[in-house]
Amino acid sequence: MQIKEPVSGFTHLAAALLSAAGLPILIYIAQERGIRHVISFSVFGASLILLYTASALYHLLPLSPEGTKLFRRIDHILIFILIAGTYTPFCLVPLWGIWGWALLATVWLIAIGGIFMKIYWLHAPRWLSTLVYVGMGSLIVIA
Repeated sequence: MQIKEPVSGFTHLAAALLSAAGLPILIYIAQERGIRHVISFSVFGASLILLYTASALYHLLPLSPEGTKLFRRIDHILIFILIAGTYTPFCLVPLWGIWGWALLATVWLIAIGGIFMKIYWLHAPRWLSTLVYVGMGSLIVIA
């Protein structure tokens, strides 16, 4: 067992630490604007911290084959969470209203579908996962 990608691991660890340091500041600033801002930026910040922490652990820990499979699955699942978490502030703040709620529900439903796909079909064709990731990311164009 060896460290897989130390550069990715350390850059993702730095991103996790910076995200954890920035989230309280973001929440403090958001409090002046109201609960929608606090909730949406909390979701965004938490999704950043979760993804980068899991990714850092995946790349830095010397894992058994079973551990590697588990952390790969978690890493892929958290990509869906991060994409949906990134949409959340845009949907709840500037797109507030029916468009914001519809887009938010759509993105989170796709994320949930992607999570189930990664839980039950980790080795789905790469093109399918990429299509879902890019499709989710492109939904903002319709807003």
